[in-house]
Amino acid sequence: MNILILSCGTRNKIIQYFKRELGSNGLVMAADCSELAPALYDADKYFIVPGINEASYLDTILDICQENDIRAVLSLIDPELSLLAANKDLFLKAGITPIISDYEVVETCFDKWRFNQFLHEKGFKAISSYVDKELFYRDVECGIIEYPVIVKPVRGSASLGISMAAGREEVDFLFSKHHDLMIQDYIDSPEYGADVYIDILSGEPVAIFTKEKIKMRAGETDKSVSVKDEKLFALLRSFVKTAGLRGIIDIDLFKINAEYYISEVNPRFGGGYPHAYECGVNVPGLIIENLKGNENQDVIGQYAANIYMMKFSEIKILR
Repeated sequence: MNILILSCGTRNKIIQYFKRELGSNGLVMAADCSELAPALYDADKYFIVPGINEASYLDTILDICQENDIRAVLSLIDPELSLLAANKDLFLKAGITPIISDYEVVETCFDKWRFNQFLHEKGFKAISSYVDKELFYRDVECGIIEYPVIVKPVRGSASLGISMAAGREEVDFLFSKHHDLMIQDYIDSPEYGADVYIDILSGEPVAIFTKEKIKMRAGETDKSVSVKDEKLFALLRSFVKTAGLRGIIDIDLFKINAEYYISEVNPRFGGGYPHAYECGVNVPGLIIENLKGNENQDVIGQYAANIYMMKFSEIKILR
């Protein structure tokens, strides 16, 4: 059973975990458009491929899959998720399982305004957000929302392009310089992250790991501590089922006055997933079981609380 991990970048740990779980039962292969993506060199075999926006990209990936007996494929970056989801049937017809939710679900997650509206419509607590700045200004005058606020791209990734605005002049300036922005209430409350696996055969959530974020760096969790809260587990079970998500999902939340507010969802491995794995939440193993045709048992909450994760820098030398 061979697995291909796309746009592997710096996610060396994900490659290592899959290799550990597959053992002698298959190979973990990796692809990236840059030969300086360090995770490539932890894989059993790697490929330098065109950029995801190039016309030849999809055919290149399909050729790699067919030539190397690839059983499953997954991506580690947001911009590629929609491409993979949109061509899910193409992979399935070739006997390759994409570890990804359906296209419309992925698009809803990637469009932060659309996702915020979805949360409101389905009755989940969500952060106050606006794409119409004139409506936002009226709500400021009415005392419904106040500065500072966060201004960010509707379809952003990796915390790029996010700014804090302390007044109307700053909001106007940002909207004059960029298109497709949204305004969101600034939340000064504890932030949480969840790694959730929804079984791709049964459609049921079978693993949930939650952590309180202590420090962030470049949009990823740098330091965190594991937490266990049945109220949070129940919310996450309900949310992923309602949203129709599948596979590994990364969810960001805030805790405001003892209530959890869902902020964003990335339908892929999150940058903080190593915390979950090292606490015993073995998503690569769950994926492999699904690929064998086996449904996974519910292991939600089967880990210890108060375990800390601290990332640190490492290097890889290429000669």
